[in-house]
Amino acid sequence: MAVKKIRWYVKAQLGVLLLPAGLCLFGEAVIRKGIQVLAASGRVEGMNNPGPWFWYGTFGLILINAGVGLMIESGLLRGYPRQP
Repeated sequence: MAVKKIRWYVKAQLGVLLLPAGLCLFGEAVIRKGIQVLAASGRVEGMNNPGPWFWYGTFGLILINAGVGLMIESGLLRGYPRQP
């Protein structure tokens, strides 16, 4: 029984940590893409290569989906698992 509770706790906490990490990476991708667009238009000088925004965004979306999935799977919305 204790293993089931620990497994629930780990899934819930991992989901809670992955969701904001994914949101941060996705926001970073949006910022990098914006810098790239501004640099291409000539409005910002010295910013030729802001970095791989596509991969930041892709990995961010993966983390967001994994976090939400783990929170739903762990039953975080229902609360602590009850004994059968």
